[in-house]
Amino acid sequence: MMNGGVRRRIATVLGATSLLAVTMIAIVPLRAAAPDGTDQAEEPFAVEYYYKIRWGHFPEFLELYRRNHYPILKKLQEHGRILEMRAVSPRHHAGEGARWDFRFTIVYRNVDVAHNPDVELRESIVRELYPDRETFEAEEQRRFELFEEHMDVPIQSYDLASW
Repeated sequence: MMNGGVRRRIATVLGATSLLAVTMIAIVPLRAAAPDGTDQAEEPFAVEYYYKIRWGHFPEFLELYRRNHYPILKKLQEHGRILEMRAVSPRHHAGEGARWDFRFTIVYRNVDVAHNPDVELRESIVRELYPDRETFEAEEQRRFELFEEHMDVPIQSYDLASW
């Protein structure tokens, strides 16, 4: 018989796998024409990034995110790949199964930009912003160690005025 911790981990993995499957299915129609005939491949494309941080480590995670990841995103925004960014965290905690600690929403120029990063551009930005590459990589490794779970969720917006 499995203990509660093992059951929770299995449920988390199965839930994440299901979410990934739904996300992958949801991406396909976004490349097709919308019912009104417009090409959605050129529409802005939003993704919400959810982070579940190890208990007691949120301030450290947030500081590393601000220092090492956000400046890269700002540069990508200056280059026109990102249109908008928002960050939120819940005011109160949820139960462990539904808990997330930080959500960062990025609105990309279009779906292709979201799914096809410009690796050379990102590398040049990292070289420019972080001349001490060893420290940057160590801090990024630490940031990744701090989260228990991370989900990328492409989202669709609706024009409620046209309903």
